[in-house]
Amino acid sequence: MKIEIPFHGHKNILSLHQKTIEITKDSELTSNGDCIVGVSANISCVDLPEKMKKKIQNPKTMITFSIRAANKKFTIQGNGSEKLSLKHTKDIVLRKSAFTCSRTIAINCDNASSDIPRDFVKILQNPKTHGSMTIEVS
Repeated sequence: MKIEIPFHGHKNILSLHQKTIEITKDSELTSNGDCIVGVSANISCVDLPEKMKKKIQNPKTMITFSIRAANKKFTIQGNGSEKLSLKHTKDIVLRKSAFTCSRTIAINCDNASSDIPRDFVKILQNPKTHGSMTIEVS
């Protein structure tokens, strides 16, 4: 099961957070959002198909995330959890920790936004960049 979520770059993307990665439906971004890698997404946690949500809410589920833009790709692996409500209306957050909230889509991830190569972050900082996050659940 797979879904692709398009997003845009933004000049304030810093990608410095060491524990999380986020994409958001918001079109604006301040420098406080240092885990955000994409804005103006058209899907948040609440918008995911019900079948996918059920799989994500299973602790045995492995989830693969691929962030793509301008011929670059960055992959994150994470786990599902029965504690994930997937109810947030604006954001999708991947976490290295086991913390959950309505924005969390995966826990115990192997990468965070600070792990994204800096040359890729430069691409994500361009407001004209069109990128995507693919979520694959197995």
